[in-house]
Amino acid sequence: MEKVNQLLGKFLVWRVKNISQKHVVLFLSLLVGIFSGLAAVILKNAIHFTHSVLTGSFQLEGQNYLYLAYPMMGILITVLIVRFFIKDSLGHGVSKILYAISKRGGHIKPHNNYSSILTSTFTIGFGGSVGAEAPIVLTGASIGSTLGRLFHMNYKTIILLMGCGAAGAIGGIFKAPIAGLVFTLEVLMLDLTMASLVPLLISAVSAASVAYFFLGKNVEFAFALEAPFHLNNIPYYLVLGILAGFISLYFTRGVMFVEQRLGKFNNRYVKWAVGGLILSLLIFLFPPLYGEGYNTITALLNGQSETIMGNSFFYGFHDNNWAVLGFLLLLIIFKVFATAITTGSGGVGGIFAPTLFMGGVTGYFFARLINNFGWVDLPASHFTLVGMGGMMAGVMHAPLTAIFLIAEITNGYGLFIPLMITATIAYLTIMYFEPHSIYTKRLAAKGELITHHKDKAVLTLMRLERVLETDFKTIYPEMTLGELVKVISTSKRNIFPVVDHERQMIGIVLLDDIREIMFNNDLYHETLVEELMSVPPAMIECNENMDGVMRKFEETGAWNLPVVEDGKYLGFVSKSKIFSVYRRVLIHFSDE
Repeated sequence: MEKVNQLLGKFLVWRVKNISQKHVVLFLSLLVGIFSGLAAVILKNAIHFTHSVLTGSFQLEGQNYLYLAYPMMGILITVLIVRFFIKDSLGHGVSKILYAISKRGGHIKPHNNYSSILTSTFTIGFGGSVGAEAPIVLTGASIGSTLGRLFHMNYKTIILLMGCGAAGAIGGIFKAPIAGLVFTLEVLMLDLTMASLVPLLISAVSAASVAYFFLGKNVEFAFALEAPFHLNNIPYYLVLGILAGFISLYFTRGVMFVEQRLGKFNNRYVKWAVGGLILSLLIFLFPPLYGEGYNTITALLNGQSETIMGNSFFYGFHDNNWAVLGFLLLLIIFKVFATAITTGSGGVGGIFAPTLFMGGVTGYFFARLINNFGWVDLPASHFTLVGMGGMMAGVMHAPLTAIFLIAEITNGYGLFIPLMITATIAYLTIMYFEPHSIYTKRLAAKGELITHHKDKAVLTLMRLERVLETDFKTIYPEMTLGELVKVISTSKRNIFPVVDHERQMIGIVLLDDIREIMFNNDLYHETLVEELMSVPPAMIECNENMDGVMRKFEETGAWNLPVVEDGKYLGFVSKSKIFSVYRRVLIHFSDE
C-alpha cells in the first residue's frame, strides 16, 4: 500500500508540472461519466434480472401469494447487508449528497461507490416500492468525490465532480443527458458557469453513451404521439397541474409522516417486521405497487389499463370503467405508504420512480374520468406523460428537470408546451405550501442546505467553531470592583463574561459601563460584580447554524454575542470575526 501511495504521489507531482488543471478536470469528468454509466447499467440489469426470476412465472388472472413474502425478504436482506457488511447508514441518496456538499466538504464515504447498488438491487428486485435513481445518483456522486479526493482536487472541483457523477447517473439510467445536466443544476443547486457546464455535459453524454451501448437504443417508455397538441386542451392541462401540485404535497408530507412514525421503533428488526408486513399486504392487494412500477406506466401509455389489475382480487372487474378508476385512485393513495414504508423499514431506494408512477396514474385517471363523463375526448396517453412531469416538478421542485426528462425518456417532444404548462402550475401550487422539496426539507430546517443564494450558501459552509473567540477573561458575580479592575488590567478585551463556579453563563460586564467608576477607590470593596453586570441581548447555542447566528446579530444590533452549551459559557462570536472568515470562505467557494 505504501508503494502505491508513493507511485500516486509521483504521478500527482508529474501531473501538476505537465497537465493543466482545466484538462485534468475534463479528463476526470469523462471518467466519472463512464463509471456512472456503467453503474447505472449494472443496477438496471440487476433489478430487471431479479424481478424476472421472482415474478416471471406469475399468471395474470390469479392471485400470487408470493407477493406476501418477497418484499419482506428483500428488505430483510438489505437490513442485514447494511448491519453486518456496510455498517453505515445509507439514508436518502440525494439528501446525503446535499449534506456532503454543505457540511462534509464534498466527502462521501468510499463504500457508497457500490453499497447503494447492492442494497437497492435486493430492495427493488424483491418488490420494494421505490426507485433505483436516487441510489445510482448517490453512487455517481460518490465516484466523483472519490476521484476528486484521489487526485487531491480542491473543494470546488470535488463538488463539480460530484455533480458530474449525478448528471452521469441520470443520463445513464434514463438515457437522458440533458435531464442529467438540468437535474444537477436544479436539484443539487450547482452554479452554472462555462467552467462547470462543459464537464457536466461530458459526464452526462458519456454515461448516456455507455447506457446506449449496453442497453440498446430503446427509451424507457415506448410512446407514439396519438394526435397533435390541441389548444382546446390547455384548460385541462392547467387543472392537471393544480391536481399534480396537491398530490405532490400529499406525497411529500405523507412520506415524511410515515417515515417518522416508523423511525420511533428503535429496534431495526421490529421496524422491518412491522413495515415489511404492511408493505407485503399492500403489494398483494395492489400488485402495481411492486417495484418501480414502470410496467404500469408503459401499460397506461399504450392504453392497456386492464392489465394493471392483473394478479389481484380485482382482475374480474378489469372491463368496468368505474372499477378501473377506483383501482387507479387507490394506487395513488397507497403508493405513498408503500414508498415510505419501504425506506422507513430499512429498504434502500429513491422517490424518482414513485413520483413518475403517481404522476402517470394521476394523469391517466384524470383524462379517463373526464372522458367517462363525455365532456371531451382527451388523449389519455398524453395526460399520462404530462402528469408524470407535473408530479416530478411538484415533489422535487424541479420543473425543468421534469420537462426535459419526460421528453427525453419518451421521445414525446411534441408535448413540450403541455409539459411546460402542467409542470409550472404544479410547481407554483406546491411552493405555496412547501418552500422546500422532499430532498431539502430536513436539511433546510437544520440550516445545512446549500442554495443558489451566494450569501446563504457561504454562511452554510461556515462553522461556528471557526469564528469562536475564547480569549475573554471570565469573572464571578461575588467579585468586588477592585478585583475586577485587576482583571481588566491584564485583559485586551472590553467585555467580561460573568459565570458561576460551574461556568454557567450569568451575564456580562462591559468596560464602557464601568469606565466612570473603575477609578473610584471608595467603591472597590463595597461594589460587587453582580451589581454591575447586565444580561446579554442574546446567546448563541454551540450547535446553531451561521444563518441563525447572523439573524441574532441583526435582531439585537450587538457586535459581540456569547456562545453557550447547555448554558455553560464557551466564548464569544464577533461580527468582525464573522466578516473576516466570510471573505475567506467566499473566495474559496466562488469561481475565480
